[in-house]
Amino acid sequence: MFSQSKPLLTLLLTILVFFHTFCSSQNVIEYLPGFPGKLPFKLETGYIGLGEKEEVQLFYYFFESEGNPKEDPLLLWLTGGPGCSSIYGAVYEFGPFTIDPSSPSESLPSLVLKDLSWTKMANIIFLDQPVGSGFSYATTPEAFRSNDTYATELDYEFIRKWLISHPKYINNPLYVGGDSYSGITVPLVANNVYKGNEAGIKPLINIKGYMLGNPRTDAFADPNERIPYANRMGLLSDRLYQSARVNCEGNFVNIDPDNALCLNDLDRISQCLDKINDFMILEPKCDSVWRVEGGILSSNKPSSKEIPTNFLQSVVAPVSKPICRNAHLNLIHTWANNKSVRDALHVREGTIEEWVRCNNTIQASVTATDGTGPYVGNVKSVVGYHKALTRKNCRTLVYSGDHDMAFPHTSTEKWIESLKVPLVSDWRPWFLEGQIAGYTMTYGHGDYELTFATIKGAGHTAPEFKPEECFALIARWFAESSL
Repeated sequence: MFSQSKPLLTLLLTILVFFHTFCSSQNVIEYLPGFPGKLPFKLETGYIGLGEKEEVQLFYYFFESEGNPKEDPLLLWLTGGPGCSSIYGAVYEFGPFTIDPSSPSESLPSLVLKDLSWTKMANIIFLDQPVGSGFSYATTPEAFRSNDTYATELDYEFIRKWLISHPKYINNPLYVGGDSYSGITVPLVANNVYKGNEAGIKPLINIKGYMLGNPRTDAFADPNERIPYANRMGLLSDRLYQSARVNCEGNFVNIDPDNALCLNDLDRISQCLDKINDFMILEPKCDSVWRVEGGILSSNKPSSKEIPTNFLQSVVAPVSKPICRNAHLNLIHTWANNKSVRDALHVREGTIEEWVRCNNTIQASVTATDGTGPYVGNVKSVVGYHKALTRKNCRTLVYSGDHDMAFPHTSTEKWIESLKVPLVSDWRPWFLEGQIAGYTMTYGHGDYELTFATIKGAGHTAPEFKPEECFALIARWFAESSL
């Protein structure tokens, strides 16, 4: 009888193993196309199936800490958008490698190592979320539909399942982090983790807090602060700003169509800000990944009129033309869509036709009022979620590039103040190599602490512009030392 049932048992085990492998896979990557030789760090990629029937398959990149992986923090990083691929954050913000910008666009780009990777001090999971981002996909059309609250419930399910399949990290201190639109999702995920622990949901997670960079927080307050911020940065005159403030009654978002004085002021403001790069006010505004608006970028050699005289020298020195920061997007697009790269990353064939940095369909549907798109931004403000976390044993870091007009640091300062957490350390500079790197404040009571910091001269998002300062900021914060 046993001998007859053995083949059946073997078949059932094979089916179970196959099913588990399909729904939750993990692969250690030792070589990546474009990088010479074996990777000098541990990289794992995989999928974890989520939802009632695991119809959502979220793709992740896990970089083990290059320091002390057994004790270093575990950081779950949620890229913004929503709908943007997390590999962009790894490559261009704070992961261990990036794409050589001098790579020819017509061939496979080369990869180079970065000295200022946060993996020097943390284990990091970069998660492609929500479904439809990066290489994440759904097995049914219905599973592509999501919203802020449901997506973050799946993110919580993801970290539980990931820790179950990676038990050696279960005691590492966990932080949830993200930037831009993830200012909405990160507080929701953090709240889910704390509530799950309180409800006894296994595995219990050793969460210590969360961090946010240049975060979106409130659908009204953030955009409404852009005009006051522009005035503070010298982009609008005091006269024009004060006129708009009075005529629009401080509301620059929900405009009364019959308020002619307000509309006139806002039209003049639009003319002043139209060619300003919201994400970094000092850099050119690009209308594509290849050129700058107004023809600033060109393959033609500069004429003599474009070569200013350097009065400190006796010769006329040519000045290089400004380059669009996002001009490198064509390189990562080429790399991520190369078949050898997809094979190396173990991306499942037939799931994603083309990798894109950000899923425009998801982004466009966030603010749609008809709710017909694949993603609904159903949480308009997370200030209440932040408030709830002030009652937890929680460390919070919020940092902002001070030249970001899309999500101004002044708006962030206002919602932090609205939490009514006692001030521990007032506004002061923080330093790197003897120079002011930004400014910081600390709030706290009991087991809760919130650190706010600006990064001087950075835009959206800060690590892309000031990697040295951001590396120092994160290292000091993880070490619980003063900035």
